[in-house]
Amino acid sequence: MAARKTAARRPAKPAEPVQPPPCTVCEGTGLVAVTVRVGRRHRPVGQQEGMCLSCLGTGEA
Repeated sequence: MAARKTAARRPAKPAEPVQPPPCTVCEGTGLVAVTVRVGRRHRPVGQQEGMCLSCLGTGEA
């Protein structure tokens, strides 16, 4: 008997990875502004950036 010819199959497309939604607190940046207070009466002087505690700096919810 003769060998049968089979149709060539297309390679399956890999599923696209689903991106998690960005963090709502830091809006996906991973950093938040923290007010710096100094002095005896704790007056606000400025702000510094700190790591977002909701997403631990990853920017993903």
